[in-house]
Amino acid sequence: MNDYADAYINYLVEFHTTRDYFECHELLEEHWKKQGRDDPHAAAWVGLIQLAVAQYHHRRGNAAGARKLLLQAIPRLRPEGTNPLGLHGERLERIVRAVLARLEAEGDHAPYADMELPIASPELESLCRQRAAELGLEWGRPSPMDDRQLIERHKLRDRSDVILARAEAAARRGAKRASD
Repeated sequence: MNDYADAYINYLVEFHTTRDYFECHELLEEHWKKQGRDDPHAAAWVGLIQLAVAQYHHRRGNAAGARKLLLQAIPRLRPEGTNPLGLHGERLERIVRAVLARLEAEGDHAPYADMELPIASPELESLCRQRAAELGLEWGRPSPMDDRQLIERHKLRDRSDVILARAEAAARRGAKRASD
């Protein structure tokens, strides 16, 4: 037994192996929602989700979207929130600020680079590397920049359940307004 949630370990594995930042977002968002607003790590979870989405946008050439998300993530990725998650918070903050500075200086011309999250906990790093090995994944593998399935994942996923849920919510709101 360890102190790290499976979803978090899986997030770190995806972040450092497949570079599937969309999947990182999905994994940690589900965990964050299950934990609820009283979770002491809620802000850090949101910051890490935003960081993954920023990487997704940057790799796709959407520098403006990446900048916006990094600006939102920085206050949530403070060392006091990320150190308890086994990360080296001060280094993480420097890394994120450096990426943001490069995006602000170079805009759409800022070349994409994979990010390595600085894991401070030897236990956490061991768990992540072990999980990666079990899955046959290479730790630190660079992004496959020609994989459209990975880079355009948001356009290719099945969203029928989301569309249905939104339509049902809109219908409920409409029915409520009509009865008021």
